[in-house]
Amino acid sequence: MSTSKKQKIPSDYYERIGRRIQCRIGQTLRLAGRIVDLGCGNCELAQYLAKTYRQSVIGIDISDDTIPKGRHSNLDLRCICRDARHLDFIKEAGMDAVVMKFALHEMKYPQKILREAYRVLRPGGTILIVEFPKNSLAQRLWNENYFTPKQLGNMLKKAGFCEVKVRLPYRAQITWAQGWKPISNEKKKS
Repeated sequence: MSTSKKQKIPSDYYERIGRRIQCRIGQTLRLAGRIVDLGCGNCELAQYLAKTYRQSVIGIDISDDTIPKGRHSNLDLRCICRDARHLDFIKEAGMDAVVMKFALHEMKYPQKILREAYRVLRPGGTILIVEFPKNSLAQRLWNENYFTPKQLGNMLKKAGFCEVKVRLPYRAQITWAQGWKPISNEKKKS
């Protein structure tokens, strides 16, 4: 993408596309019955999935400050403060999907977290990571370190995921990475 196109992206671009990203995540994960949202923050995405698709969702964030207090009536939703490296309260192969939205770059031990996500997924389950890419508007705005698509794809493969696909939608300002836990016990090559 040329520099001139990057400069035309307004500084409020992520706020403008936030709802579309949430809807796209929902569409991508609509068939999953049980989902873990790692790095859920205020549980907005988890609430959306539980309400819109009637899914059973566990939102997990290491910061207790962001997690909403109280029950979510009529929703199969729990938002809890935990370290994503230790999901021992979720049984092995007990979840259909794991989602991380703008969170992996904030996590101290991302490879360990991806391995734990792999552990809790059932065979054939999917992981979806929505992130800001390296050299994006987000990096210029917030001066944080993000992964390249290749780095993110390699991290997913190293954790054991197969059929890894990494794309750059939304004017190449979002990284959309998805992988699956192999159905057999053998780790398949992508």
